[in-house]
Amino acid sequence: QVQLVESGGGLVQAGGSLRLSCTASGRTFSTYTMGWFRQAPGKEREVVAAISRSGGSTTYADSVKGRFTISRDNAKNTVYLRMNSLRPEDTAVYYCNIWGTSNWGQGTPVTVSS
Repeated sequence: QVQLVESGGGLVQAGGSLRLSCTASGRTFSTYTMGWFRQAPGKEREVVAAISRSGGSTTYADSVKGRFTISRDNAKNTVYLRMNSLRPEDTAVYYCNIWGTSNWGQGTPVTVSS
């Protein structure tokens, strides 16, 4: 099974920025559509963004459009999530995912203080 390892989370003030990374093991990363999800305390896990295998197509949840950018570097087996203009409601554990599978990373926590 492909291993996914997220990093880059932390504590940031409202209005600040973070960049999350998710690196996959193996040699088939470029064949996967990838997604970022998040789960806030007491809430369901929700999709944040997704990116096609080539990176040419992206989609975002309405709540993050214009503030977050998903990208990928297939040579590095890595998908990124750049998060700008962070809000307290963005506080959650962020997970990357091979789209349509139950293959998840361990998550990286993001806390946005007001």
